[in-house]
Amino acid sequence: MILGISGSPRADGVTAAAVKKVLAECDGETKYISLAGKKITGCISCLACTKDNNCIVEDDFQEIAKEMLKADAIVIGAPDYYNLPNGLSHCLLERCFCFRHQNAFLLKDKPAVLISSGYSSDEENNQVLKIMENFMAKNKVKTLSKFLVAGFSQCYTCDYGHNCVAGNVVNKYGVVDEIRQEMMPPKLQEQKKSIKKCEKAALILNMALNDNA
Repeated sequence: MILGISGSPRADGVTAAAVKKVLAECDGETKYISLAGKKITGCISCLACTKDNNCIVEDDFQEIAKEMLKADAIVIGAPDYYNLPNGLSHCLLERCFCFRHQNAFLLKDKPAVLISSGYSSDEENNQVLKIMENFMAKNKVKTLSKFLVAGFSQCYTCDYGHNCVAGNVVNKYGVVDEIRQEMMPPKLQEQKKSIKKCEKAALILNMALNDNA
């Protein structure tokens, strides 16, 4: 089973669409989880997990942890907030600390695909992808592919985006009377390059899983 996780608080945003697209191109069984509406705290450093690699904090991480352990591969998407993975995604990754005690490394050798949505186009130096890959490395997960897709700023849907000088709309178009449809950021299905990245990542993942079969 290939597990896809969208860390975005938006259930139907670009991040979710990118994760779903990769899963749609994958062979075999897939499962999708959205963190939208989920309650996941960061690690509280209680160290209770050190004895058996089970986190005792009762929240929505528990169900996701079970699926991560069952999965043959993992696809994770995290939107870019302040050049960092958003809080929900970061908390999920942080809680994976519970899998690695006493040299257990319960996620070891699982292949992974990492996706971030935002306004950066520099995949090689992208901070969010580097942080996500570091979490994977600390758990001995194999990152096979990592890439960026164009995000959707809240500035386009809030009530003040048309004249907020700190926002992305004014930064790109100047102060406007209204935000017209042609100004809106592209959805994933309108991003040809991003679609190709999703398809390529799925191909790499399929080949890796077939080689391990």
